[in-house]
Amino acid sequence: MKKQVLAAAIVFLLVGAAAYGAFFVAPTERTMGPIQRIFYLHVSSAWTGLCAFFVCFIANILYVFRRQPQWDWLSISAAEVGLVFTTVVLVSGPIWAHPVWGIWWTWDARLTSTFILWLLYMCFLLLRTLVEEPDRRALFSALFGIFAFLDVPLVFGSIRWWRTQHPQPVVMGGSGSGLDPTMWKVLFFSWFAMLALMALLMRARYAMEAARGELEMVRHEAEAV
Repeated sequence: MKKQVLAAAIVFLLVGAAAYGAFFVAPTERTMGPIQRIFYLHVSSAWTGLCAFFVCFIANILYVFRRQPQWDWLSISAAEVGLVFTTVVLVSGPIWAHPVWGIWWTWDARLTSTFILWLLYMCFLLLRTLVEEPDRRALFSALFGIFAFLDVPLVFGSIRWWRTQHPQPVVMGGSGSGLDPTMWKVLFFSWFAMLALMALLMRARYAMEAARGELEMVRHEAEAV
């Protein structure tokens, strides 16, 4: 318990330091002004959400080949945490876009593929409520999760493959792309803080799912007697 409290306190300090860096350390962007500071939350949340979905994808593959319940528990934990971060992206994006573009939303490749990704993982969670038998539920959701992950490379590559309303990438972008060195440092520190938050949330959610899964297995064994 003490370790969990200490881990939560460290993550809280990291997130607070990242917020301080975004508001008071990073320089103000010349064309967009202060509204650009939401960039550090928006981008770091997007990268973290994709990382969580990658963990879910690996867990799904491992479940299909090994059929061990811990991989199912990890996949559901990662999917839920990934959805939280992707929701932050979908909310913070329009808040940033409206003052800059003059519109809240446009159906370009990046925004549309991200919204589809959010819908796919919502369906992943809903699918689990439709199948009562634990092994079948885990297998069906693992197969669907593998399919859902196909949208992740599309989200990542959309602004590289097509001309979109969304800004072009500042990481691994073309010539002329990039950030001020201080902006780089704040961005990667923000991402590190979000990854730490992801790990904390995923660990807590995994513990809950493991307890629920073990209780469910005991219940099914008792019903079979």
